[in-house]
Amino acid sequence: MSTENVTGPAAYFPSIEKRYGQPIAHWKQLLAAMAPGTRHSDMVAMLKTDHAMGHGHANAIVAHYRAEHGL
Repeated sequence: MSTENVTGPAAYFPSIEKRYGQPIAHWKQLLAAMAPGTRHSDMVAMLKTDHAMGHGHANAIVAHYRAEHGL
């Protein structure tokens, strides 16, 4: 059995999914639908304002999404 520790923004994913009732893929789809070139802070603000997400959780999703897409 592997006991790999998840670090960085992905470490928040289980608690985000539990708290907000949606898989991480859902939140990443919302980010993908935003206009190209949208700033990190504007992506975080959208999750906080439109979906009542806490700052730390929103920031973790955005950071992970942007890293995946080389933004």
